[in-house]
Amino acid sequence: MISEQSTTTAGSGYPVRSRLEHRLSRETQGEVLFNAFSRGRYSTDASIYQIEPLGVVVPKSREDAATAIAIAREEGVSVLPRGAGTSQCGQTVARALVIDCSKHLDRVIAVDVEGHRARVEPGVVLDRLNRLLRQHKLFFPVDPSTASRATIGGMTANNSCGSRSLRYGNMVHNVRGIDALLADGTQAWFGELPGNFDDSAISERYRALVRRMRSLHRREAAEIERRFPKVLRRVGGYNIDSIDDAGHNMARLLVGSEGTLAFFNEIELDLQPIPAHRVLGICHFPSFYDAMAATRKIVDLGPSAVELVDRTMIELSRDIPMFRPVVDRFVQGEPAAILLTEFAGDDVPENVRRLKALVELMGDLGFPGAVVEAVEPAFQQAVWEVRAQGLNIMMSMKGDGKPISFLEDCAVRLEDLADYTDRLTRIFEKHGTYGTWYAHASVGCLHVRPVLNVKQELEVRKMRAIAEEAFAMVREYKGSHSGEHGDGLVRSEFHEAMFGSRIVRAFEEVKDAFDPKGVFNPGKIVRSPKMDDRSLFRFKPDYQPLPIDTALDWSEWGGFAAAAEMCNNNGACRARDAGVMCPSFRATGDEQHLTRGRANTLRLALSGQLGREALASDDMRETMALCISCKGCRRECPTGVDMARMKIEFLHHYRRRHGLSPRDRLIAYLPRYARFAARIAPLLNSRNRIPSLARLGERLFALRASRKLPEWASRPYHGASSGAGRVVVLLVDTFNRYFEPENARAAERVLTRAGYRVVSPDPTSGRPLCCGRTFLAAGLVDEARHEAKRMLDALAPHLAAGTPIVGIEPSCLLTLRDEFPAIVPGTATKALAERAQLFEEFVDSERATGRFELSLGPMEGRTALLHGHCHQKAFGAVGAAVKALQLIPGLTVETVDSTCCGMAGSFGYEAEHYEMSMKIGELGVLPKMRAAPPDTLLAANGTSCRHQIADAAGREARHVVRILEDASASGA
Repeated sequence: MISEQSTTTAGSGYPVRSRLEHRLSRETQGEVLFNAFSRGRYSTDASIYQIEPLGVVVPKSREDAATAIAIAREEGVSVLPRGAGTSQCGQTVARALVIDCSKHLDRVIAVDVEGHRARVEPGVVLDRLNRLLRQHKLFFPVDPSTASRATIGGMTANNSCGSRSLRYGNMVHNVRGIDALLADGTQAWFGELPGNFDDSAISERYRALVRRMRSLHRREAAEIERRFPKVLRRVGGYNIDSIDDAGHNMARLLVGSEGTLAFFNEIELDLQPIPAHRVLGICHFPSFYDAMAATRKIVDLGPSAVELVDRTMIELSRDIPMFRPVVDRFVQGEPAAILLTEFAGDDVPENVRRLKALVELMGDLGFPGAVVEAVEPAFQQAVWEVRAQGLNIMMSMKGDGKPISFLEDCAVRLEDLADYTDRLTRIFEKHGTYGTWYAHASVGCLHVRPVLNVKQELEVRKMRAIAEEAFAMVREYKGSHSGEHGDGLVRSEFHEAMFGSRIVRAFEEVKDAFDPKGVFNPGKIVRSPKMDDRSLFRFKPDYQPLPIDTALDWSEWGGFAAAAEMCNNNGACRARDAGVMCPSFRATGDEQHLTRGRANTLRLALSGQLGREALASDDMRETMALCISCKGCRRECPTGVDMARMKIEFLHHYRRRHGLSPRDRLIAYLPRYARFAARIAPLLNSRNRIPSLARLGERLFALRASRKLPEWASRPYHGASSGAGRVVVLLVDTFNRYFEPENARAAERVLTRAGYRVVSPDPTSGRPLCCGRTFLAAGLVDEARHEAKRMLDALAPHLAAGTPIVGIEPSCLLTLRDEFPAIVPGTATKALAERAQLFEEFVDSERATGRFELSLGPMEGRTALLHGHCHQKAFGAVGAAVKALQLIPGLTVETVDSTCCGMAGSFGYEAEHYEMSMKIGELGVLPKMRAAPPDTLLAANGTSCRHQIADAAGREARHVVRILEDASASGA
């Protein structure tokens, strides 16, 4: 259990954790996180391990970090530097004080364009650095698949490699120097040193280290030559082979040291010119062995990358909505494996020539017509994005059996690759399992993961047996058992067999010379525990989800706890600049406000590790508070974590214990009282014009006084039965009915002009239908279920008749497709989910069949700037809105590429969340809307989005249907 019990030093009688927390809070400016929930969030990385840290400090400066290390040393506790926390071998978990460098230590200090160098702090994310370098036509060439969140410090500590190491090498070949802090407080520049060095500016401590390392190398040179694998992808142990009496770079000893030797203040990198041109050949193979056997011959053509994607990854990718269209475009038929082969350089004809040579080679190998050529940069990027998400795609398997990382990046020579993979497959079969394969065929380093259930002791024993047999085979082929992802807890114990006892003693000597008191990251590389010590696992022997009566149907995942367990900690949600997720993390940089952080906290709570009452606790409420239910993770999390749905389940349990606040009731029950409130619209709208009423509203309901509330319409929308032709049900939500009825009327007019008969599904008397969205947002699942059943009953005749169900508010209409099946499972709900369409989706589908005919007047020279609602993005519906606008002759349509607008239903109106709402909006949507020329048509289909743009950008955005109505009126 992640408990609040504090470790006590022998004889001191005073809790070390309490003392650490007190001193760090007093002596640093950083964030100090010592509560059980925070410790739990930092207890895991992307490996199979979980170790509770003593606490976490998020330093605001290098001085903070130095102070924290000094305090830890004085208190006799270990220190664990951490970046994105995506290590796959357990490097970034330990019983230690975690120093999170990813939030504040993220400056790009200097870029030397002429010298092709950059100096950065350890928390700089690779993608961000490369975006900055792009203006200089430079990039940092080590490109791991986690580039959107991998920090340079973490990459350096891990000796990361990436897809293009065939051309550019590993981190150890691209790090020029490191400004590092040793555990004893010594600061030194680790860089190039000549054979004879005598610089008084260099501390005696550093000089002594250099002398000792050179002495070690002289003594062990013959053993190093004999035992170190002769493959590019060798990242195990310490890089003592890089030491040379004639001169060497001391930084190379720190690269790959996994935070065990020093803390990195600054890192100097070698940069490369961006290749002016790339082409990609996607080679298809009928068998996995054929692909492996062909790799060596393909490498002879001089590619910059040759990456494997196996059948399992192809099939799983096709099951993920955001990847399916791309996969269907670049994969022909059902190959057993494909090899993504890239040629890059400034010589365009040469790249084209080599691509043709690849096609010819495949024909000579007996695979004519088996190469899909990708020349268009956007297509290439889309293909590489699928490959980059390989790990997460593999981990999207549902159920307890998962592809487990423990021998996944062994590296062998290319001439041995086919036989090695074939023999490894036989080992898996012997133990009753199979492996998933992908990644770096070009350098003989494949990411292979046997599918195992490490919750079970028998399966853990299988893991040990497979590891021992596989590593023995790797040694037989004179390969490396650690080819990219490092040693950590999973491979360090096998160094003795890999390198021999003499080299392992040398590794221990390196550790002791740098860190004699063992302050930094214990148990990694040297003196490690057993890799199958289940007390260190995420799923420990006593792991068991607590019994819980869920409000939603979680059978698709195997239960609520299993849904939370889908998070493998690889951190795709940490991406700051692509897609939607995770808006609150982008605004705060806090692990707590990250999809991964929330999923981990839920998993710990659901398994009792935070106490039996944790799920409905105030600490859990704080954890979930900034989840704005954007549903970005629903589409963008490759492992299928759906935090918006998990928040509904959490709120259900929280409300049952704590009840509703006045604001909760006011918002949740809006659809129930709206028809009565609309009768006094002028009175209610006076709140926006009388400041004292706004202030009263903030005191009573915690709704921000400075924020305008939506205005009640004096003439709400009352339903329709108009037009002639094919029948369409127009499902109008509460917001467009009572606040913006002009959108509903516009939808009715556009549909009738296009030749449809529009009908209303609402009861002839009584309250209109409701999707239950406001109830779900408050955790009132039973009330939402009541609304869903009313909806199903009213729509039953239309569903039986095959009538299209069309809505105009994304958050409401898509509730029918997303949440309804979870609150009222059954065939009727499934039928409704399949039939319900957004207005723009309906237009797109009807145009495809030739039924939608609407005369539209031209808008020559005009531009429409479209902001997609998060739920539209989650369901891939923004493209349909673009197509709908493109029906207007002469209109140019552009989309806003950004995360959530920040309003997110009631979130942006809530007093305590107003500032965060603004901060999220300023990440992209609001600046772009403000900057749009005055004659630009601003489009947004979400009610919340339109209000945020109006309030915070001072611009009017309109629903797409209103713009189409204007064009249809002029085209009639």
